[in-house]
Amino acid sequence: MNHLQQLFEHWKQDENTAPNFSAWKTTPPRAAQTHPFPADLPAALRETLSTRGIDRLYSHQLSAWTNARAGKNIILATSTASGKTLAYNLPVLAAMIQNPEARAIYLFPTKALAQDQYSNLQSIQSKIVNLKSSIYDGDTPQSQRSAIRKNARIVLSNPDMLHTGILPHHSNWSDFLSNLKFIVIDEAHTYRGVFGSHVANVIRRLKRAANFYGAKPQFILASATIGNPKELAENLIEEDVELIDNDGSSRGERHFIIYNPPVTDHSLGLRKSSLLESVRLATDLLNHNIQSVVFARTRRSVEILLTYLQSSIVNHQHLHRTQVQVSSIRGYRSGYLPHQRREIEQGLRDGSVKTVVATNALELGIDIGGLGAAILVGYPGTIASARQQSGRAGRGDAPAVSVLVASPNPLDQFLAHHPEYFFGSSPEQALVNPNHLLILLEHLRCAMFELPFQKGDGFGSISDELLDEYLEFLVANQDAHFSNEKYYWMKDQYPAANISLRSASPQSIVLQSTTEDGRPWTVGTVDGESAAWMVHPGAIYMHEGQQYFVQEFNLEHQLAQLVPVGLDYYTEAQRSSEIEVISKQALAVVHGGEKAYGEIQVTTQVVGFKKIRWFTYENLGEETLDMPSSELQTTGYWLSLSEEAVSHLRDAGSWSNDPNNYGPDWLKIRERVRARDQYQCQVCGAIESGRQHDVHHKIPFRAFVREGALDRDQANRLENLTTLCPTCHKKVEQNVRIRSGLAGLGFVLGNLAPLFLMCDPRDLGIHTDPLWKPANNMPSVVLYDHVPAGIGFSQKLFEIHNELIRRAYELVSECECEDGCPSCVGPGGENGIGGKVETLEILKVLTE
Repeated sequence: MNHLQQLFEHWKQDENTAPNFSAWKTTPPRAAQTHPFPADLPAALRETLSTRGIDRLYSHQLSAWTNARAGKNIILATSTASGKTLAYNLPVLAAMIQNPEARAIYLFPTKALAQDQYSNLQSIQSKIVNLKSSIYDGDTPQSQRSAIRKNARIVLSNPDMLHTGILPHHSNWSDFLSNLKFIVIDEAHTYRGVFGSHVANVIRRLKRAANFYGAKPQFILASATIGNPKELAENLIEEDVELIDNDGSSRGERHFIIYNPPVTDHSLGLRKSSLLESVRLATDLLNHNIQSVVFARTRRSVEILLTYLQSSIVNHQHLHRTQVQVSSIRGYRSGYLPHQRREIEQGLRDGSVKTVVATNALELGIDIGGLGAAILVGYPGTIASARQQSGRAGRGDAPAVSVLVASPNPLDQFLAHHPEYFFGSSPEQALVNPNHLLILLEHLRCAMFELPFQKGDGFGSISDELLDEYLEFLVANQDAHFSNEKYYWMKDQYPAANISLRSASPQSIVLQSTTEDGRPWTVGTVDGESAAWMVHPGAIYMHEGQQYFVQEFNLEHQLAQLVPVGLDYYTEAQRSSEIEVISKQALAVVHGGEKAYGEIQVTTQVVGFKKIRWFTYENLGEETLDMPSSELQTTGYWLSLSEEAVSHLRDAGSWSNDPNNYGPDWLKIRERVRARDQYQCQVCGAIESGRQHDVHHKIPFRAFVREGALDRDQANRLENLTTLCPTCHKKVEQNVRIRSGLAGLGFVLGNLAPLFLMCDPRDLGIHTDPLWKPANNMPSVVLYDHVPAGIGFSQKLFEIHNELIRRAYELVSECECEDGCPSCVGPGGENGIGGKVETLEILKVLTE
């Protein structure tokens, strides 16, 4: 019995594990479909492959060879570790052997992937003379760049470097571009949404520059499994593409398990932590000597999991005298320095790293050897990503297992209870919109800087009339000058430098600490967009399991000063948002209110942070911050309740007003509060006259129920009490309940929407406001695209409004919890009130 079978036997017999498997799908092994080398494969390549033990090609590799040799553009869409790299290398290298002047450029979404594929290419081309390949990216030393431009026949780069470092200086690349025969685009499925729309325009500019020097390159694309690989490829390069998806690679037995942590409190619908359950399962893998990757959704989750996992191993060693080394457990995410990443990748290949906790940075095809298992901590947002992450486990004929550990998120719980949806659905479609107005205008500026536009020139799929209109706009904006039937760039600065392809902050914050002898050293980096909530003053920043206290955060100098610490808590930033409507693009009356979408501006500020104790999640206190705000101009969809709907909710009496037992000292406490407030309403200022004023709990009384026990002392603290007249007290109570229902509505809509949009939950922002000014101070929920200028999600939500509301009502009404939980309206709602009843009442009004 092998290690994996032993683990399965353990899990199936373990009463803490077996009952929580909601689905277990086993895919039988698959034999390889191979063919002899094609007759026209150059002898040098045959010899090179033979020395690597390769004497036949998979069926899809042969198809790629045949179509590429026929001059067709192709896209390979086969499973992870199916040999796509060899499939695109062979036709390129053959062309290089037969034509000594031929050139090629390989584009990868990350520098790490370019480094990895460079090593692979070096091993293949070692026996081929006069075939120099080089990496040309932001890390390439200036002293080497001229020689690379002159001598390299294959250049490995990324879209960002092509955008800012190559195309604006294309005259330095004239020899290379005039002989450009192939453009290889690896991991094409990553080029979707805003990033993909930018990259499609960069490809337009690359083709335009190549055509200027007399070249018409052929495209080879490679992609993970997605729903529309051919459509995506044709939208990216705007040419016909041949799809190759006849995967002929062998595959061992594969197990995919959906694990739903057990419910710990049925009334509250609370489940065991998906993080802690993932740590337990990963520990089992370690103890059965199975190399694995644990995928987390966020960088912070990576560090929390890493800390828990290392602690778990230390405890297990103490109890069972095992030999697992803590150093064999590593983290992997953005912010780690390049040499740390290379070290971890090598450790995975040579076996010294047994478990790696990673973000989706390891989704891509970096060679990390053959792992036995993958744990997905929470649904990664799309079926395509889930398959890509699970595909990191297993290579060749060895069996492997992937475990999706469901979080309390409504989407995860939907999949845990309806696994047939997950297993039966095809992967999502990758969408791009190269003609998105703001993105297109930015790249027209770049293209004009690179080469003037001749009247009648084309630019991708844009019509001549529309292109002329945009070029005339640039003239009117004094970006361009028109003379002798040509449009010329006329500004001093070069535009590409100010355009980020990834719609993220171009700046990054350097994280610096000091050694014991006082010398500064760089811990890592954080992108400027994330810095405010990750490394604000007082934050606990975690890196490879080590805690650092943020002593100073200097945005102007792009530097955060860290001090290594060992504390019993981590921090969680608190953010506030304000939303203004710039323009409404559509408005419609619906049951209970109105729906709309349009352009909005979102202003977000980190206003404080919580200190959360490790393992127990106890809130140890909160501190306020005064951080600079950030602004995002995008598109949003919003739903506002009408005055009639709010009146109906108030009159329905659908929420309980059972009197609370405030304790035997309540009358004395009440008198002290009224005296402290000078018997005056703290909202309207009214003085008591006849009837005594009410004393109101700012944080609701029942919010102080912990594990079934009521902490009256905390609830009745004087600072949690205020004096209100009966009229103001009624308004406050109504507002709390309406707001609580709104919070639940925003939570369930925001978590269900990605299922219909086929997007990542992080692509959407959620905002609720009981008195939203743009909607005439009516209660509103806003869902917005989390990218500048939007990508079309808001309009889609406007169109599917009725379906979204209906599904939300089904999900909340069918949830078995009593008063709201993380699987329906959120944990605790606003102000400590569960909000399930209130949310259901709002949904009833909206669905009538």
